[in-house]
This record gives sequence, C-alpha cells and structure tokens, in this order.
Amino acid sequence: MTRNLTTIGFDADDTLWHNERFFRVTQDRFAELLMDHVPDTVDSRSLSERLLAAEKRNLGRYGYGVKGFTLSMIETAIDVTEAQVPASVIQELITAGQMMLSYPIELLPAAQTAVEALADSHRVVLITKGDLLDQERKLAQSGLGELFDGVEIVSEKTPAVYTDIFARHGDGAERSMMVGNSMRSDVVPVIDAGGWGTYVPHGLVWEVEYAPAPEHSVRYREIADLSALPDLVAGIG
Repeated sequence: MTRNLTTIGFDADDTLWHNERFFRVTQDRFAELLMDHVPDTVDSRSLSERLLAAEKRNLGRYGYGVKGFTLSMIETAIDVTEAQVPASVIQELITAGQMMLSYPIELLPAAQTAVEALADSHRVVLITKGDLLDQERKLAQSGLGELFDGVEIVSEKTPAVYTDIFARHGDGAERSMMVGNSMRSDVVPVIDAGGWGTYVPHGLVWEVEYAPAPEHSVRYREIADLSALPDLVAGIG
C-alpha cells in the first residue's frame, strides 16, 4: 500500500533547537547600550519598534539571520541618536552579534527522537532560513546532520520553494509535510503548495513570522511538541 506521506520537512530554529531567545537577550542589550544616548522621549519599547522596522526594511538586502540583525541594530543606533552614537557602542553591538554566532546549540525536547523515528520510515529534509555559515554551524553542532536525507538553506519559504524542494527530495508537495514553529514560513506556504503543514508552537515568536492559522485547511495540524509528531505522521500515512 502506498503511503500518503513519504517526506517530512523540518524547520531548524526554534523547532529543533533554541534560537529566538538569543535575539531577545541581544535586543535587551541593545536597549541598555542606547538608553544613555537617546532623548528622554525614547524608551526601550520605542527602540524595539524602531529596530523591528529596520529589520523589516533590510530583509530584502541582508536576508534572515544574525548578520542582518546586527546591521539593523547599528543602523537603528545611528538613526535614533542622530548619528551621535559613540564608536564604543557600535563596537559593543558588533561584539553582541558575534557572540550570537557562537552560542552553543540546545535541542528542544523530543527533537532528536522525533527526527530519528521518522528517518527510519520517511525521507527527512531540513529546510531553514538564515545565514548559510551560521545554519551549517548549528546543524553540525546539533548532532542531527547525518539523519537528514537533504538540507536546504533558503532565502525565503514560499509555495514555489516548497514545490521545488519536495519535488527534488520526495514525491511532490502533496505527499510531504513541513513541521515548524512559524505559521508564515513553515505552515501556510506548504499548504498553499498542496502539502501538509504542522505547527509546533515555541512560545517566542518573531513578529515578522506571524500569520493566522489556516484552520480551514484539512491539511493543517498542530501539536504541543515534537513528541507527538511520529504518531501524527503514522495516523495520516
């Protein structure tokens, strides 16, 4: 009997290992460094809003990941201080960004067991966005690399991207599932491509990754954590 599902795609950051919390810590540090150099009318919330606006503007220039985030912090620091930010603060921001590129990888609960279980019965593919070198580093440190039949580091996750990836690594999007913590990137576009989308909430969500849940779709699923994934896949397939 032919299985409905033959290929499972996994997001990386905040699906298999922690990531967003390092951005939050660095953003707090950014606010601390700037508070002595901005007008009294500027508070930490408005700094966060200005930084988020810069990140959104710069996605088309720098893409996703730590490097673009660091450049956006520097740009925002120059902007909110009207180019009066001390060079020492810029250096601190660069150092904070470099630290983010060296944080150790901590797998989320059940990540390894879920990937191992599905790798025995399905093709498994890692599909992630971000800096190429940083994502390769994190995958190598995770200890999961040898479990995947393919690794795709992409600039954006769109229906066309999923259609292409699952055609090359599987039997097409219709017989594939994408698993991740972002509605916008991991769930909605793969369903639009004809596949299954499974949402695994992480708790910390970057505002850019927000999208309404496609609850109207029969191919949408949500699980509390990855421990439930093997049974979900078995039930569908």
